[in-house]
Formats: sequence, structure tokens, C-alpha cells
Amino acid sequence: MTGSGRTHPAAPNALSPRGGASAASPDPNSDGSHNGSRHGATILGVEGLELGRDERAFLRDADPWGFILFARNVGDPDQLRRLTSDLRDAVGRDAIVMTDQEGGRVQRLRGPHWTEWPAALDSAADGERAVHLRHRLMGQELRAVGIDCDASPCLDIARDETHPFLRNRCFGSDPETVARMGRAAADGLLAAGVLPVVKHMPGHGRTRVDSHHDLPVLDAAPDELDRTDFAPFRALADLPMGMTAHIRLAQVDDRPATASPAAIALIRDRIGFGGLLMSDDIGMNALSGDVGQRAAAAIAAGCDLVLHCNATRAEFAQAVAAAGTMTDAAARRAQAALDRRGPPDAADPADLRDELRALLAPAGA
Repeated sequence: MTGSGRTHPAAPNALSPRGGASAASPDPNSDGSHNGSRHGATILGVEGLELGRDERAFLRDADPWGFILFARNVGDPDQLRRLTSDLRDAVGRDAIVMTDQEGGRVQRLRGPHWTEWPAALDSAADGERAVHLRHRLMGQELRAVGIDCDASPCLDIARDETHPFLRNRCFGSDPETVARMGRAAADGLLAAGVLPVVKHMPGHGRTRVDSHHDLPVLDAAPDELDRTDFAPFRALADLPMGMTAHIRLAQVDDRPATASPAAIALIRDRIGFGGLLMSDDIGMNALSGDVGQRAAAAIAAGCDLVLHCNATRAEFAQAVAAAGTMTDAAARRAQAALDRRGPPDAADPADLRDELRALLAPAGA
């Protein structure tokens, strides 16, 4: 997949991320499909609660495939609806807008405007139906403000040694439970019209290090991982989108999985994931090199998209230039993902909440 039909422009100008003159305005009727002009192979964060003129111009020229929002971008529902609309207007199409809304500590939309959801490990204790209902309601809240993709479910397996940054974000401590609960979560999001992103491929749960700060090393043979860490991802390999883990598989490659062709081949061939594959955030310290080198390495390894969440304008431009445009194969996978982005179902959220309350009520109450 490396380099197929991909452009890699020279050093970028901070205000024109692909260098030279600004790109022509994209077709406002485009939904992000591969229709003659490929979009940038990036998903980018944005600065604050609203788009300024310069940031809007930067995004128009960068033409990222999608956007990711964090707490710094979230005020109230009206503000968030304006921001998601303005982001799509900036690139002239119905681009994906995603966030991390797992529950627990990792939840970008919080009270008082949005529900405070439990972490995955706590949610799973209430059973599959409760997990499904929570994610369906979560998806309804996201879709109502223009967010149509959630970086969830986390299919890593919790172990005694799993680092605290990750442990309660996992749905369980065995592959079967994680797969069942992950499927319930993903189906709930899809029912609400929100695309799920399975993570962190090929499995982060065994590691004892926080990849935001250092590179975790997983020293286990692929045959062993097949029976454990890979299993939940294989069970949900039909889902449209996935995210890599910044971990090193010591018996596979010396490089982090995100930058390792051998690790990406495991994801594609051994796990069987055929969907759109994005890197985890290239700003995390598990990766080495500058942001351009990190972005280029992820694309060269076989990632379809580079996720870059928080940076200066110049760093964003560097990543955009290094990632280039999407390959034909990435564009096909992106369109397949978008084809799964259906309208939300007609379920009444009040009815869903009533069902959830009944499920959680003490026996005999």
C-alpha cells in the first residue's frame, strides 16, 4: 500500500499546508467520497470554541478527511452545533466530525449539558443490553450536535498489569466479554447514526506504560496474541473504522505498530480488519521524530489516515504535507465507512432511558 498514488509535497507554508497557492474550493455536494480529487490523509484537531478566519482558510487548504474535537472545543449545545457546521462548511462537504466519548475519564462532552457516562469496565458489569442502551443514548447526544463518529469502543483486554490510563476503559478481562460488550457498544452507536472506531489495534491491554508519555513494549508471540489480544478485534473486524496502538510488538518489529508495516500487516491479514485505519494521535510521546516524520512513517506503514489532535498551526501544516492525499485504497475504505453512516433511528431517548433505568433497578424495587 505504501506510496500508491500518493503525493508528498515539499516543505509547507504555515498558512497553505500543501505549499504554494490555495487549493480550489471543494465541491459542496461531496460527502467525502473519492470522486476525482482525494482528500488529505489526515484527521485534525481545531483550536477552540469557534473557527477564526485564518483557521478556516487553513482547513480549506488542508482539506482533511475529518476532524476531532476535545473539551477545549466544547461549550454548550448551540455552540457545538455551530462549530461542527462551520467545520463542514470550511471544507465544503459533509466531513466526519469525531470525538472521544467513551465514558468515565475519557468523555469530552460532560454535564451539565450532556450525560455523565460510566467507564467501560463499570458499564460492562451491567450487561450487554445496558452497554447497548448507553451507547445508543450517547450516540444520540453526539449526533444532535453534529458529531457523527466516536473513537469507541476500546477492545483492549484489561489485565492486572494494564496501566491505569487504560484499564477501566476496557470492557473486560477476557476476549469473549470484550468482544460481546464491544459489539453491543458499536451497534448502539451505529443505531444512533454514529460511526464507531475500534481501538487500539492490535491490542494495548498487556502493556504497563502510558503511550501518551513513553513507548510500551509488548513481548509476546503473535500466536499467543491470536488467542487473546487479537481476538476481540477479529470478532469485530467487520466494523468500518479502526485506530492503531502506539505500542511496539517486540517479536514483530522494532518500530511502534503505527509506524510498522509488519504490525499493520498483522492488523490487515491476521486480524482480518479491512476497514479504514487511522493512527492514534501522532502528538503522543510514544512516537519519535518531528510531526512530519511521524505522519510520513504512519502512512508508509499502511495507515490510511493520520490523526493529529493538538499542535501549532505550523505543526499541523507539517503533518498535512507529510501525510499527503489519500491513496485510492484508503479512499475506497473511507467511502465504505461513510456508507455505514446512516440516519439515526427513530427511538425515543426517553423510552431508552426508561429501559436503562429498569435494567439497573435493584431486584424487587
